[in-house]
Amino acid sequence: ACGVESMSNVPIGSNIMDSYKLGRGQPSEAKGIQEKRPGVQFSQFAGAEILAKKHNLTREELDKFAYESHQKAAAATNAGRFKDEIVPVQGKNKQGEVITHDKDEGIRPNGSLESMSKLKALAKDGIITAATSSQICDGASAMLICNERGLKKLGLKPKAKIVEMALAGSDPVVMLEGPIPATENAFKRSGLTMSQMDIYEVNEAFAPVPVAWAKALGADFNKLNVNGGACALGHPLGATGVKIM
Repeated sequence: ACGVESMSNVPIGSNIMDSYKLGRGQPSEAKGIQEKRPGVQFSQFAGAEILAKKHNLTREELDKFAYESHQKAAAATNAGRFKDEIVPVQGKNKQGEVITHDKDEGIRPNGSLESMSKLKALAKDGIITAATSSQICDGASAMLICNERGLKKLGLKPKAKIVEMALAGSDPVVMLEGPIPATENAFKRSGLTMSQMDIYEVNEAFAPVPVAWAKALGADFNKLNVNGGACALGHPLGATGVKIM
């Protein structure tokens, strides 16, 4: 499994905008969608605000979560926890000097909760800010997934075992609430419970996603995204799934 995203070269939504400029419309304009949800503009950002409101989240708790994401990411970097995950890449800085890129650049170890609390909300009457949103970044990730037969053939020792997987449908307007029913389905299928989990990862596309997930399922925030998440480390779209694993 692998993925790559260069958001500095191909901005988010480029495929939709390019098509729209050529007069081909937008996905939301499809006949079936308009029949069921006429006039709705589907947006993850709008969905995140709806999610926050639905689960009674406050600006203060989202700011605190994002701040702690940076603190945890900085601590993990300093402790060398990402060294075995990151392949160093050589490049040049603005001065033309050769440098080695071996750590995530979005982490703000010296950021403060006070400065984050002063940021303007991205929408009128909203509570989400740039700090409580995932960072735009470039990234690539890959991992090997195989069965017992594959392990024996390759002579490898697995790092982890996939015990259960689950899917869930959720409101396409809110769209970011899916991790909650998906987790419930995974527990139901496996017979496991939240109390049996040592740590959990929920993508910080926007801070309301993991915060709503944790509050809805009674999860321990001390076990959630223990090395920081996308608010600090970035969300290179197509590469994020494997990066989190």
